[in-house]
Amino acid sequence: MTARPDIDLVVFDILGTMVDEPGGIRRGLRTALPDIDDARTTELVEAWQRHVEEQRQQILAGRRLYANGTVIDLEAATRVAADAGISDPDAIRALAAAGQRLEPWPDTVRALDRIAAHFPVVGLSNASHSALTRISAYAGLRWHQVLSAEDAQAYKPHPDVYGLAIANAGSSPDRLLMVAAHAWDLRGAQATGMRTAYVERPVGDPPTATDSFDLAATSLDDLAATLTAL
Repeated sequence: MTARPDIDLVVFDILGTMVDEPGGIRRGLRTALPDIDDARTTELVEAWQRHVEEQRQQILAGRRLYANGTVIDLEAATRVAADAGISDPDAIRALAAAGQRLEPWPDTVRALDRIAAHFPVVGLSNASHSALTRISAYAGLRWHQVLSAEDAQAYKPHPDVYGLAIANAGSSPDRLLMVAAHAWDLRGAQATGMRTAYVERPVGDPPTATDSFDLAATSLDDLAATLTAL
């Protein structure tokens, strides 16, 4: 295994960066509601994601005790189901599980394997441990290690979550490269001293004019080519 001299390990965000999270929720809704149209599906997906984000912010602000991502996804599914007229508990649990059946982006698996041939690769996610097992298995993601924010009892961009990757690497933060499709995630990593790489995804959070990341790529294939060439 060879590596770029100044990078010891590559850390990847998973939800949105490696897998299509909104797409999985969308498929779950269409399974539960076969007659639903695109506009209504989008509305319910956005309601789900809004609930998740609001609850994470409540936890980060200290206004709610920590609850892991699986618990919050079930809450979101329950709220969306109620809005859509679904009351059957089994149907609600099946809908919540859609958040763990997420398709990888077309280049995810091959690019991850390519990078993993040169660097240790670690997933770092706000998803719970149990969800990460299912997400990685469903999408075919082969990690050297997967870390969950559940161990920090917090959510990215709290520094304790990035601290999990730093502590497990046994390296200084500036020798770790954080890869994400979300600029907010990379800003959080930057604040802990990690290197950063932005990857474009259809559901990501693009950088603003004031952001300055170490690398930027139009795809994970593009990032793999850059990293393996160095």
